Amino acid sequence: MPSKLSGHQESPSSPSPQALGDILLTSSLLEAIPDAIVAVEQDGTIVQVNSQTETLFGYQRSELVGQKIEILVPARFRNQHHTHRAAFAQSPKIRQMGAGLDLYGRRRDGSEFAVEISLNPVSLGNGTLVLSAIRDISDRKRIEQELRRAHQELDRKTTQEIGEYRARLASIIDSSTDAIIGKELDGTITSWNRGAEAMYGYTAEEAIGKNISFLTSKNRPDEIPNILAKISRGERIEHYESVRLAKDGRRLDVSLSISPIFEPAGNIVGASAIARDITAQRRAEDHLRQAQKMEAVGRLAGGVAHDFNNILGIVTACTELLRDRIDPGGDSGQYIENIRKAVERGTSLTRQLLAFTRKSSLQPQLIDLNIRLKDVIKLIQPLMGDDVEIVVVPRDPSAVIEIDPGQLDQIVLNLAVNSRDAMPRGGKFILETAAVELDEVFTSQHRPMKEGPHVMLAVSDTGIGMDQATVARIFEPFFTTKEAGKGTGLGLATVYGIVQQSGGHIWVYSEVGSGTIFKIYLPSAEHKIAEKTATEAERAIARREGRVILLVEDDEIMLSLTRKLLEQNGYLVLEAREGKSAIDVMEAHHGTIDVLLTDVVMRGMSGPELVAKVIASHPETKVVYMSGYTGELIAQHERTQGIPLLEKPFTRTALFHLLDEVLG
Repeated sequence: MPSKLSGHQESPSSPSPQALGDILLTSSLLEAIPDAIVAVEQDGTIVQVNSQTETLFGYQRSELVGQKIEILVPARFRNQHHTHRAAFAQSPKIRQMGAGLDLYGRRRDGSEFAVEISLNPVSLGNGTLVLSAIRDISDRKRIEQELRRAHQELDRKTTQEIGEYRARLASIIDSSTDAIIGKELDGTITSWNRGAEAMYGYTAEEAIGKNISFLTSKNRPDEIPNILAKISRGERIEHYESVRLAKDGRRLDVSLSISPIFEPAGNIVGASAIARDITAQRRAEDHLRQAQKMEAVGRLAGGVAHDFNNILGIVTACTELLRDRIDPGGDSGQYIENIRKAVERGTSLTRQLLAFTRKSSLQPQLIDLNIRLKDVIKLIQPLMGDDVEIVVVPRDPSAVIEIDPGQLDQIVLNLAVNSRDAMPRGGKFILETAAVELDEVFTSQHRPMKEGPHVMLAVSDTGIGMDQATVARIFEPFFTTKEAGKGTGLGLATVYGIVQQSGGHIWVYSEVGSGTIFKIYLPSAEHKIAEKTATEAERAIARREGRVILLVEDDEIMLSLTRKLLEQNGYLVLEAREGKSAIDVMEAHHGTIDVLLTDVVMRGMSGPELVAKVIASHPETKVVYMSGYTGELIAQHERTQGIPLLEKPFTRTALFHLLDEVLG
């Protein structure tokens, strides 16, 4: 039976504006932020919003996307807002708006409300996307006004009325959902509202009388004294961001506004702090920054993979043609086999490069993780050495997931390499699996995970561990703690990309001197297991005498070799080196063209553009893409048109099996 994960706290380590908005901002990641999030292009056009925006402003998402941001601003402030937006475009940087300013939002029904806005620019290849976090501060404004009114009335009150005033003041403070804490100038807590109880987990009885420093991290010993020193001088502190510790051990990111408390004679006798929990917002921003890094490196990786896979495709085609002309049992046959194995290694390298960018095409299969790990251990045993004990602990008899087997092997292999380096004197390498059921409480604390059955793979070691600064950067591409020349920094970035691409999530836990554990959660595929069937025999390659293929490939060598492979199997091949020539060839051919086999990324007219024209004029023609680049463009066309993709480098068997499927 799967174990139930609920409420246990674990700390995550952590194209065009329209594309980034669609990919990132509709995710459950930003849905976890309590504030309204609006993504805006530089010209003020709304690209995407989260559901909190719909709730706060009363609009549907479809009513906002494509509109100018001023739709959410009262008419009397729109000219001023336009000026602010233009100034921000000139100097984009993270900033908080609202301190000392009266900012207002406008709902769909025309009503206005006080807001506070955080602006976060996201740099893209062709511009800047601005993420606006909009917070309703009507409640805070109401409390501030009531407090000011109460203070103004204080001088006119009798002793009895002063008691009533204090009760009213306490009621106002307790009505706030923010944590409001009063303290003396030495840091002793004198008041603690219900918002503070909810945020930090301590009751008023537990907190009052203690020094406020009990909420702070030990690595920030000077923070509270410095704050109190400023308050003693009469200074106010607005929107100061820090970390606080809850009763259950959680680390909370908080935004603080701290003001001096004056006695009637004018002396400063204490401080009042208003704190808001911004943990979810900070986690989302961390994930967004990680996604930006992956996107930037992914652009580079995609281009390299496309060119390299084209080269490997030529080598593969040559070995396929040579294999028919030599004695497979002699030395020449062995040389050809060595070349083939080298191509496989090169192909694996490009897959690894693309894996951490989540741009590689997967071939997922149903796999029982418990069974697969037995095979993987055979691969990593020589790597780990005799002084490392490998332990496998399956907590449940079955742990079925759907994943590309090769990429699962990469996950374990890369984690094993890091564990080996972390245990120079030997130790224990542990692989644990378990079926777990994630509930709403757990997933709300571990965004963007979803509820339901999952399989957990825990990979741990008894090595030297890592400090928190290293943990924070562990999944960054090209980040490595190894000596120069001994690490590429792609291993854990690859793991991160594979897990994300497979619909899972990964967390890392480590302490210096206490080892490291990676926990990976992947959706369970137990429900997809059907009755076992006999293994399908390898299909024979059918000859296709007289079938006509229009082959479009911009690499001359690859074009020639692929044509020979097709002709050897009976196909009549028409060829072109770019899209416009392909259209001319098709128009000059008076018969039927059975299949269009085209590269995707070409100079001039792209493969998808060519396909659109061919389908419009020859709807009966089947289409197959081939490419060394397996990026976002190809994936989009696979989803929208169902066109199969043949990845370079491809073997003769893969080529003809795919053509057989297309031709029926």
